[in-house]
Amino acid sequence: MSLFIDYPDRRLNRLTTFFRLFIVIPIVWFAVILVNQIVLVLVACATLAWDAAGWRNEFLLAGFIAIPTVLMLLFRHKYPKWWFDWNLALTKFFARIWAYLCLLTDEFPSIDEEQSVHIEIPYPNAKDDLNRWLPMVKWLLATPHWIVLFFLYIGVL
Repeated sequence: MSLFIDYPDRRLNRLTTFFRLFIVIPIVWFAVILVNQIVLVLVACATLAWDAAGWRNEFLLAGFIAIPTVLMLLFRHKYPKWWFDWNLALTKFFARIWAYLCLLTDEFPSIDEEQSVHIEIPYPNAKDDLNRWLPMVKWLLATPHWIVLFFLYIGVL
């Protein structure tokens, strides 16, 4: 993976720098709320429930967004190009948002244009480059972390 951010040829606009946290609210709202809802509902089949606070996610299935990729690697030993392109597009989109928030660029993040943030991730050859059992091992290694986070979440509540 490689990340290149074009150095701005002029100084950043001080007015937009001061109000940047407020200016970026619509695009962050779109990125975080809408994209997560689309992924959770369409890919993970997460259910939505209505309560007094409004719509909320049932986070039981939220961690299983990667299951289709894991199952494709495990049983078919394939990583579909369309799935890779979707993940790459989301990665580029979030990188543009973070570059704008961290004052690395002065351009408002675009939904579809590359702008001054360039990310290159080569498409992996699933048969040669990816181990089909490694995702399962990683999930097992992450289990103690999830247990600690569960108790920390209880402590926060």
